[in-house]
Amino acid sequence: MGKNSSMERLYNGLVRENPTFVLMLGMCPTLAVTTSAMNGLGMGLTTMVVLALSNMIIALLRNLIPEKVRIPAFIVIIASFVTMAELLLEGFIPSLYDSLGLYIPLIVVNCIILGRAEAYASKNPVLPSLFDGIGMGLGFALALTCIGAVRELIGAGEIFGFRVMPRSYVPCTIFIMAPGAFFVLSALTAVQNKIRINGERKGKNMSKLQSGCSGDCLGCPGKEGEQNG
Repeated sequence: MGKNSSMERLYNGLVRENPTFVLMLGMCPTLAVTTSAMNGLGMGLTTMVVLALSNMIIALLRNLIPEKVRIPAFIVIIASFVTMAELLLEGFIPSLYDSLGLYIPLIVVNCIILGRAEAYASKNPVLPSLFDGIGMGLGFALALTCIGAVRELIGAGEIFGFRVMPRSYVPCTIFIMAPGAFFVLSALTAVQNKIRINGERKGKNMSKLQSGCSGDCLGCPGKEGEQNG
């Protein structure tokens, strides 16, 4: 598969360049809204829709947007889709809208969306940019849902509102409070680091895992050098 194939772009966002667990981007909504799996899923899918549509439009207009005003133009496009998403959530899913609150309009300045617009959509055709947005959005949604599920399970004994733990279970409510987000994120990051260390011990190149690079991993010269070496 080429680096711009649809499946490769999806895999890139879900695994190789996951915005939360690999690039450590979008920490504000990640830590703030993941008090439950449903909140994490809702924020993740909303971000995915905005990311995919904004990537598509930016790629479509990439040759028409002047270089000097590209960032303001990106923000206007992203803000338009965020406003649509906010109005749709308020009209059709008011409970989720109330739970996410201020963090919906803050999607406009989410570094994941601006980063993909600058690093990928502004330089590539429409279809790969669309799937890049879907892949990164799904990766973000997956990460937020996992964090929310762990916090909800330990902090309330439930997942997606369904009782999982026995009635005798005493919830550790700190996990659905602000500190719980840091505990869960650090634990999941520790698991990722363990995987990276084990991979390195087996002789695998794990340099892209948790690199913190904001560019496009699939198009990185370092990766090409690795493949040619």
